Amino acid sequence: MAHQTHAFHMVDPSPWPLTGAIAALLMTSGLAIWFHFHTTTLMLIGSALLLLTMYQWWRDIVREGTYQGHHTPPVQKGLRFGMILFITSEVFFFLGFFWAFFHSSLAPTPELGGSWPPTGITPLDPFEVPLLNTAVLLASGVTVTWAHHSIMEGKRKQAIQSLMLTILLGFYFTLLQAMEYHEAPFTIADGVYGSTFFVATGFHGLHVIIGSSFLAICLMRQIAHHFTSGHHFGFEAAAWYWHFVDVVWLFLYVSIYWWGS
Repeated sequence: MAHQTHAFHMVDPSPWPLTGAIAALLMTSGLAIWFHFHTTTLMLIGSALLLLTMYQWWRDIVREGTYQGHHTPPVQKGLRFGMILFITSEVFFFLGFFWAFFHSSLAPTPELGGSWPPTGITPLDPFEVPLLNTAVLLASGVTVTWAHHSIMEGKRKQAIQSLMLTILLGFYFTLLQAMEYHEAPFTIADGVYGSTFFVATGFHGLHVIIGSSFLAICLMRQIAHHFTSGHHFGFEAAAWYWHFVDVVWLFLYVSIYWWGS
């Protein structure tokens, strides 16, 4: 930072946006090929490239923010606005799924039997696994808040314990959802009910996996002494994302699982 007269970070040219885009193309193309031709080679190559990109890009950002001192207060402000805009875009992403669900359920067409759930569909009991999953995610929201306050108060051991608990709850949620999908009495091919249910809850499940990975990186950084009480935006961004995932699940539970059944 000695050679520049401003507090902003001029990012060095990076290959990771390009490799990330190629990985996304290979994964989506590979997914379509898997569905149609039952071969997973391209999708696995894309997944491997994506994991490699994630590792190296995260490594670069950690290096810039922790060791090189590039994440000055003005840079952190920009990162905060960036994360807020990203979460806003995610809100509208899920809004599309809720729109599809309510469009179909509030005025069921004759093809659906004029009723919701459609004729022939047996919905899941909202007071069994979905209610347990709700309790698990709400508990994880409490533990991630505990972790945040522990970091701000310099309680390192408590921060590590609460972060580990949050990640375990996230993986437990994913396991319960996988079991629910396996035992569901309908599939994604069962008309508009199956497609809206599995697309909305499936994308939420993907966000839980991403959030758990985000928090796992923060746990490793906390163990490595990267966070201080006044400089821990990497964790704050993960916590904001996790709270967003919690709120989306509450809307999913109330609308699709409870009201929709």
